[in-house]
Amino acid sequence: MYLADRSAPRGTATAQERVRGTVRAVSPTVFALGAVSLITDVSTEMVTAVLPLYLVLGLGLSPLGFGVLDGVQNGVSALVQLTGGHLADRVRNHKLVAGIGYGLSALCKPLLLVHHMGALGAALALDRTGKGLRTAPRDALISLSAPPERQGRAFGVHRAMDTTGALLGPMLAFLILGVAAGGYDAVFAVSGCVAALGVLVLLLFVPGGKKQAPEASEAAAAAPVGKADLRAAFGLLRTRRLRVLFGCAVLLGLTTVSDAFLYLLVQRRTGVAEQLFPLLPLGTATVFLLLALPLGRLADRVGRRTVFLAGHAGLLLAYALLLWAPATPALPYLVLVLHGAFYAATDGVLPAAVGAVVPERLRASGLALVGTGQALARFCCSLAFGAAWAAWGDGPALAAAAAGLACCATAAGVALRPTAPALSSSPGEK
Repeated sequence: MYLADRSAPRGTATAQERVRGTVRAVSPTVFALGAVSLITDVSTEMVTAVLPLYLVLGLGLSPLGFGVLDGVQNGVSALVQLTGGHLADRVRNHKLVAGIGYGLSALCKPLLLVHHMGALGAALALDRTGKGLRTAPRDALISLSAPPERQGRAFGVHRAMDTTGALLGPMLAFLILGVAAGGYDAVFAVSGCVAALGVLVLLLFVPGGKKQAPEASEAAAAAPVGKADLRAAFGLLRTRRLRVLFGCAVLLGLTTVSDAFLYLLVQRRTGVAEQLFPLLPLGTATVFLLLALPLGRLADRVGRRTVFLAGHAGLLLAYALLLWAPATPALPYLVLVLHGAFYAATDGVLPAAVGAVVPERLRASGLALVGTGQALARFCCSLAFGAAWAAWGDGPALAAAAAGLACCATAAGVALRPTAPALSSSPGEK
């Protein structure tokens, strides 16, 4: 099933029946991985919430230095995705490689207690390396645990649980800072314990990644048996189906302004008080949490192309509101709702589509290729947007990004049209 696929027709079940149906329809593996991601995100976001203040105010790092450090570690994470995906397919054990990634992120937490820039840099590098290693194998496990017509729902459940952790982490960090005498050290110590718990849940409750689900995609079932080497992994891009998805992900990533810049624009253009600024990401995360599963299910029903493009249309509307709407009290809420809806409509839908066109033996590699391309494109967009802001100002920079997004979304809509060979098939259609 691809971005244009549909599954069963809509029913008239009650809300309670739909919830029970979702629980039955989603594999226990997906729930277990969602629990691991929830716990790990609590640990990660605890550190992320306090790290800028700790680095700049506690250790005296300049804002420019922090920006470079943040950009480099995100770039490293994106590149390591390829390694994680390749290793998972090479050893044919996605759980093993994902576990190594989660373990690295847990082991690096004690280094945060060493008040030295070198140790801190090593800790951040290990954490980003762990994230890069685990992302593709984890998504491959989700993809292989769900039948084609339920891929969107499975990724929606996982992303909702993951985002719950992203919401709880900052809250726990600020609570600890308010009551613990150790301050930042207490946050880092608790974060390490929580990360270790996530690894334990992975080991105990997530089955190994060697066995394919009984209702796997046609692409996986028809795949020839062969060696999962780098040549085979990059050879996936010779397939039109994956090449279209990869190109669209990169194209749209080049015009997606980073979250940090968007929150700064919201604050500057709507007058949000500085003390409320840390709450802006929580607004996006809350909407993401509420909509991830409904939009994942909707993508399975009406087509992934529709939901995916609608998410980018919502992001474009958010840009337009920031550019031209009057600074009313409702404006920040509207922008954050659209921003969260954008992630809910795209973050799980894209890997669900990729998993349907990549054979099982190269599932993690295919997901890593698209994920890395998208992440690097967004990183380039951040650099370009920052340079444009410095040269022209925030308004012209955002207008340029909005114009680019409109053009790229139009091009992606044409490339992903239902008549395209890569996206025309649905279950039961030939």
